[in-house]
Amino acid sequence: MYSKKISVLLGVAALLALSACSKLTLQNYDKITVGMPYDSVVKLIGKPDKCDDVVGVRSCDWHHGKASVHVNFVGDQVLIYSSSNLE
Repeated sequence: MYSKKISVLLGVAALLALSACSKLTLQNYDKITVGMPYDSVVKLIGKPDKCDDVVGVRSCDWHHGKASVHVNFVGDQVLIYSSSNLE
């Protein structure tokens, strides 16, 4: 009985630890450069939460807590990017 409760608690703790990890950091953001391909940005900071495509411009947003990154891509390459509340 106790071993089952301990196993459940350890599993919950592991999930919480993994969910707290985010690629959305100032260190990773600083690696983004103009001209970087979309796939490289995704490898660096993860899959975007939302992207909109308008007239050849893909506008993508990433969020984790209060931290956010916004990147505009033209021709699948970074054109302009910004961030807020990164640590």
